[in-house]
Amino acid sequence: MKRSEILFGIIRIPLDGLSAFAALLLAYTLRAANIDLIPNLQLLPLQSNLPTPEYYLLHFALPATLAYVLVAAALRLYALKTTLGPWREMNRIIMVSALWVVLIMAWYFLVQKQLFFSRILLVHATIFVTMFALVLRSCVFLLQRHLLRRGIGIRTVVSCGSRELPMSMIAELEHDVRYRYLGHETANTGVAAKHCSEHIDLVLHSDPNPTSVSTIELIDYCRSHQIGYAFVPPVFTDVPHQLSIGHLGLVPILRFEPTPLDGWGRVIKRLLDLIFGMFLIIILSPLLLLVALLIALTCGFPVLYVSTRVSQHGRTTIPLLKFRTMCKDADEKKKYLIHLSHRSDGPLFKIKHDPRVTSLGRILRRFSIDELPQLLNVIAGHLSLVGPRPHLTEEVAKYTQSQRRVFTVRPGITGLAQISGRSNLPFNEEVTLDMRYIEDWSLTLDLWILWRTFFVVLFGRGAD
Repeated sequence: MKRSEILFGIIRIPLDGLSAFAALLLAYTLRAANIDLIPNLQLLPLQSNLPTPEYYLLHFALPATLAYVLVAAALRLYALKTTLGPWREMNRIIMVSALWVVLIMAWYFLVQKQLFFSRILLVHATIFVTMFALVLRSCVFLLQRHLLRRGIGIRTVVSCGSRELPMSMIAELEHDVRYRYLGHETANTGVAAKHCSEHIDLVLHSDPNPTSVSTIELIDYCRSHQIGYAFVPPVFTDVPHQLSIGHLGLVPILRFEPTPLDGWGRVIKRLLDLIFGMFLIIILSPLLLLVALLIALTCGFPVLYVSTRVSQHGRTTIPLLKFRTMCKDADEKKKYLIHLSHRSDGPLFKIKHDPRVTSLGRILRRFSIDELPQLLNVIAGHLSLVGPRPHLTEEVAKYTQSQRRVFTVRPGITGLAQISGRSNLPFNEEVTLDMRYIEDWSLTLDLWILWRTFFVVLFGRGAD
């Protein structure tokens, strides 16, 4: 492990402690001055049970600061690696702050047998510690990235084996500033020669036979020269995956995990869909009624178009709601227009300037307003706000086995593909982005996609 990795891992500990201590001091100062930063909240008069500054510092602020660092350590925020990206680290920091304040309240209620002396102080402290920790850790992250770009702390990587690494893995190594890829060697002697001239930090072994004599020799060489060794399983090199290491008795096994969107992740995502879905329906109801009226006046009834799409797991179908943007006999005309489809790379049917689309429909499509009725699908449980787009039954029938992996999760209104190019993306790239979302799902990723969707829709990029 690089010294810089150890240094940046250790420096996060005092920075988090400083964030917690500063947040607690600031929160106490505001409460003592009877100041609240939350709008429209009426503070109760300052009570006499607010502790003195000396007592607060010694008996609460310092122990609470230590508790924050311990909670962060328990959630692996001090792992001596540079693998956490800023979005994933932000998600962890929010979790640490939430768990920290819950533990404080539980301590006072269960051990001290009393309520905490100021709830608004805790609210302020939680907000401040999250902000301070995010800012300081962002500074550390930016400094670390700057040093990596200057070659400080970078890890040199060599691949070795009878088969080369897949192009996707090589592209990732060359793109990631943490690594410098030195190329592929077919024999162990090439690794030894390169180590003498370049000082290798990590060997990626891609030999399909993990029990061969050459494999054992390479592992021994890496051990004796303090070189990191990682085996690349040939069965997974070209397949996106989430793997976890487990044991069956005393035998280690690699377990395939389709998605983290399971268990509590599924529950949290469903709650997010219901809360945001109902909120958006209420806020956008005037727009929904106006669009329905315009369609009725210019194109007649019905104002909604119901399309049958394939749902999660690919076994059942769902009624997908849209504002009608085409002429009434659009489905009958489709068979005469299939030869005009510009999506020859996959099973999807797309026409660049579809003659069936009405003048009003083109405006609705440009800003994706025709998709708004799908908020009702979200409430009904047919769709999620974020997920792979659902496709027609006849399109799904042409999917390859690999492409059918998008049915792992519930389909959605928007997703990584939609904010990365929408209908302009080649089908294979759309599937790749959908699989990336399925395997890397997190609540933060969902919120980020929803945020990006707003700007993509606002500027109408990629709609057809």
